[in-house]
Amino acid sequence: MKQTVQFPFYAKFALILFIIVSVTALLYLGQSVIVPLLMALLFAILLRPVANFMEKKMKMPHVLACLLTVVLFVVFIGGIFYFISIQVVEMANDWNTMKTNLMQHYHNLQAYVKDTFELDRDQQEQLISKAADSSLDSGTSMVSTTLVSFSDTMMNLVLIPIYIFLILLYRNHFIKFLCKLFNEKHHEKLQQILATIKVSVQSYIIGLMIEFVIVSVLTSVGLMIIGMKYAILLGVITGLLNLIPYIGILIAGILTIVASLTGTTDLSIIVGIIVVNVVVQLIDNNLLVPMIVSSKVEINAIASIVGIIIGGILGGISGMFLAIPIMAIIKVIFDRIDSLEPWGYLLGDDLPRNFQWRKKRPEKPQATPEA
Repeated sequence: MKQTVQFPFYAKFALILFIIVSVTALLYLGQSVIVPLLMALLFAILLRPVANFMEKKMKMPHVLACLLTVVLFVVFIGGIFYFISIQVVEMANDWNTMKTNLMQHYHNLQAYVKDTFELDRDQQEQLISKAADSSLDSGTSMVSTTLVSFSDTMMNLVLIPIYIFLILLYRNHFIKFLCKLFNEKHHEKLQQILATIKVSVQSYIIGLMIEFVIVSVLTSVGLMIIGMKYAILLGVITGLLNLIPYIGILIAGILTIVASLTGTTDLSIIVGIIVVNVVVQLIDNNLLVPMIVSSKVEINAIASIVGIIIGGILGGISGMFLAIPIMAIIKVIFDRIDSLEPWGYLLGDDLPRNFQWRKKRPEKPQATPEA
């Protein structure tokens, strides 16, 4: 007869802290391997219906269906970046005009500093020269860090499609592996968890793609109305950066303002840019996110912000993007294990507007899977 050992609360708490620290250290040290794998896993879940359609409806061989699915995905992503690169090249052709406008803004700033702080231009130049000398070492290290980050990004661009292909190719093998980890009586609950994760991840990523298109179009139209040059490019960049919750739209606004300074000497356009970004953000936060994105993952705002910060520390921009879907997967698992259900509830969003919808959800099975 099996005996259950009961540990005191402080022992359980210490064990939980040890596990959290160990997992965090593992993720941080192995981010170069884990982050591309997680990105590939999410995209593989998204592309799985496409591969199934080619295999079952179009009667393609399993390997060919997986390969063609990945090729179409790479072409789609490559098309977006090709469009951006064309726009960037067009912007680079106006470099002389940009440099002239930047110098004009620089001289205007010097005049403002002189009138406000009574520092003539020679004194300002001396201060800037000292600051430049003191930051030379940090600038060198920043350049080296940027080069390493760029090389890692290029490596991931090669590895992620390969990982996606292999995950799609061996998806049934991985599912059988998971079934072998648990007792047969828990296979039904395992199937429920996997099915829920698949639906949640697919719905979330599709929601992000819809949000990307709408935000890009709204921002581009708004920037065109105020007479901003390269409005379409800046709109697409805003839509891409907006995929990083809470932080991306702020970065996009700063980039747009900097781009406006290089395109014109009129500072009044900055007000228009701020208005456009605020209006688009209000529409995004109050309509798009609740209807298209948040309803798919049910993660509350506090957990989302903390998860994004932790993801950024562990994996940079990729970690920020992965934070929400990974938390959604964790919540699905927690919700279906009785001993972990309180933690799933902590991550969830149980506002009154969702109460009636939650009451209609079917009850979860009570059996707890073995560890």
